[in-house]
Amino acid sequence: MMTIAGPELTDFELSKIARLVYEQSGIRLHAGKRALITARLQKRVRLGGFSSFRQYVRYVQNDRSGSEMTALLDAITTNHTSFFREPQHFDFLRRVVIPPIVARRAAIAGWSAACATGEEPYSIAMTLTDAGEAAAHARVVASDLSTRALATARAGVYKAERIAGLPAELQRTYFEPGTGDRRGLVRATPALRRIVEFHHANLLEASNPDGSFDFIFCRNVMFYFDRAARQRVVTMLERHLVAGGFLFVSHAESLSEVRHALRRCAPGVYQRGDA
Repeated sequence: MMTIAGPELTDFELSKIARLVYEQSGIRLHAGKRALITARLQKRVRLGGFSSFRQYVRYVQNDRSGSEMTALLDAITTNHTSFFREPQHFDFLRRVVIPPIVARRAAIAGWSAACATGEEPYSIAMTLTDAGEAAAHARVVASDLSTRALATARAGVYKAERIAGLPAELQRTYFEPGTGDRRGLVRATPALRRIVEFHHANLLEASNPDGSFDFIFCRNVMFYFDRAARQRVVTMLERHLVAGGFLFVSHAESLSEVRHALRRCAPGVYQRGDA
């Protein structure tokens, strides 16, 4: 069966797309990503009836609604995640972060920045709920750049295999199995979904959630940024932490190249000083 080849991505077009993505998201795309970019944007090019990537880029630049720029970023961004990814962080949240807040009888506020398809904020919500009183007045804000990923996160619907590695008790307590044409799917329970608020946000813009947070998870996203973008993001995140609040980054990330006043207290965990 013969397939119709799409337009080739030239060096000039690659540089234009890379600049657009960087300006809008802070994500750096290099020449080694050519095949990935081509594969992920071919569908947008075909759907729009464009004869070349250059024509498509021109359309994105002239689209005042910004909807095609959003679609481009949705296509480019990677949203790999899983429930309780890097489990040591959720153990730290349970043992170190939550108890002092509960002891003060204060409401807990957390932010899952770059939440992808929702597994991280729902894992946070499960951790809070298992802590009993912690969930009574808990607020977990979850945000992401990708509208496509957020749609999945808001629905809270996943293939059953996504939760297969969780303890049976967690599966029974926090997920409802699908029936009929939804067999093989599970959905986060209403009680779990009520704890999480989802927002579309760009970490490099002023669209981020208002307020201060007891903890912020911003994991597996910083390595997409260059040093300047990382500095902007870390400064913003630090500003959103309460005194004594905690910032979680992935074990593969480090804040050593940026300026901050946070104290490293565990692998991938940093704490803001007291007021």
